[in-house]
Amino acid sequence: MPFPYFDETRELNDSTRKETGGSFIALHEGVTHYELSGPENGPAVVFTHGFSTPYFIFDTPFDYLAKNGFRVLRYDLFGRGLSDRPLARYNIDLFVRQLADLLLALRFEQVHLLGLSLGGPITASFVDRYPATVARQILIDPAGATRTRVSRWLTLMRLPGVGELVMALFGRLGMLKAMAKDLIAADVMTHFQARYQVQMQFAGFKRAILSTLRNGMLDSFFETYERVGKLGKPTLLFWGMQDRTVPFIDSAILRRALPQAEFHAIQNCGHLPHFEKPEIVNPILLEFLMRG
Repeated sequence: MPFPYFDETRELNDSTRKETGGSFIALHEGVTHYELSGPENGPAVVFTHGFSTPYFIFDTPFDYLAKNGFRVLRYDLFGRGLSDRPLARYNIDLFVRQLADLLLALRFEQVHLLGLSLGGPITASFVDRYPATVARQILIDPAGATRTRVSRWLTLMRLPGVGELVMALFGRLGMLKAMAKDLIAADVMTHFQARYQVQMQFAGFKRAILSTLRNGMLDSFFETYERVGKLGKPTLLFWGMQDRTVPFIDSAILRRALPQAEFHAIQNCGHLPHFEKPEIVNPILLEFLMRG
């Protein structure tokens, strides 16, 4: 019997999904919430978000690239946003299968692939397994160069039983506080948190987060990045120099695995350069994608 999280008061179903934007598609392991924009014949760019923030985190580059002729796709990972919370192990295999199934269902044969934070290991693992599908890759403050440093709170949450209790008592506040580290600009935090919390009312969110913590998603993916580096695919790498979630020092480690990466360190910026500094990031991203 699932642990009872009393603040998860709603079920994701056809009725509740009608209240929201975006589109939905049934994949092998559950329904995925996604959005498509831009001209149908434009080059495809796929956005994969991080540990817990849904696809709204890509609002600015999503709209920017669509207006510049790209066919853009963003989606919620299983357990996040308005995608299903299947009873499954939330490990790298689940997330790679979700992406592969989504691209197949939407008939994308080749894409440019962007991964943010935990989306970095997901997209890198996808490139490793399906190299012919990806033309160019973009990484924004990606996790996985080393094992992610976790707080005492997150360490406790990995323990069976203890994690469920900690999540029930302190999970909402703890995740909001952890997320606050991602941004330097405090003036956008209230609006950001309000949008983030929408997903937390739907049953299965906390279970999915715990499973993600317990199934290797915060481990090192350095060997995966190394294999991807040997493929020689054009790679663009952004990193906020004041990142407190995935420290800037990790960028040097990742660049050893991806020696072909074009690297941009973004000053006065935390974990979300595309969100905090779109005036810097978007033109660089566009120019990189326009090369081919």
